Amino acid sequence: MLSQQVTTLIDKELKKYPADQRQSAVMAALRFVQDEKGLITPEDMSDVAAYLGMQQMAVYEVATFYHMYNLKPMGKHTLTVCTNLSCTLCGSGDTVSYLEKKLGIKMGEVTADGKFGLREGECMGACIDAPLLTLNNKKMCGKLTTAKIDKILADLEGGKA
Repeated sequence: MLSQQVTTLIDKELKKYPADQRQSAVMAALRFVQDEKGLITPEDMSDVAAYLGMQQMAVYEVATFYHMYNLKPMGKHTLTVCTNLSCTLCGSGDTVSYLEKKLGIKMGEVTADGKFGLREGECMGACIDAPLLTLNNKKMCGKLTTAKIDKILADLEGGKA
């Protein structure tokens, strides 16, 4: 069941769309659920579908298509590294290798302490800043070097980011 806080946020989002286009708020609704719970479960997708008057499969398709939705716990800080062509040509493979070594996990995993999750993302539309990653789908960090990655991780550990 969706919380009152989530339904209030969805209702506010729905005001942006014609009454017969409630499904237009699906991405925002999924984000609200994830912001509250840290992930989106199949039950959450079912609840969003019911609230918006959509087929459950349509909500599932959105949740599984976009990389910003967590369908499993991804840690307190989710690092999503762009691995599309532009970022790959600019060194995202090295970024991934460095993060995997530094965090002691592989892509798609979470550190044992639950602090960091590492995942792959599709194009983030900021090729000029490649290679890049996003922190918790909110903050973009580009032109990554090992020194910059170390600072990002240190800031996250210290609660600065």
